[in-house]
Amino acid sequence: MTFTTNDPLDFLNSNNNSGKPAGPHADLVQMLLHEILRVKELIAYYDSIPNGGGKLGSSILSELIAEAYSSLVNYDVVLMKKYYDLLQHCD
Repeated sequence: MTFTTNDPLDFLNSNNNSGKPAGPHADLVQMLLHEILRVKELIAYYDSIPNGGGKLGSSILSELIAEAYSSLVNYDVVLMKKYYDLLQHCD
């Protein structure tokens, strides 16, 4: 019996220029993880705004990330899709 590993974060190490999961093997989990990583970078940006100017944005995005992680842990496909769509529109 042969086991193959399917690492959902494999797209991070690929030669894909955009860093986004692509091709026929890209699934909702990979795409959601990509958006979570992208929004985490935005949180760092908001946290770096002087005088606490980005605290509200940072806290809102942090809550979205927490809920997105929860949808992954529970493998709730409906919520995963919802948070994927929400995270795509964060900037």
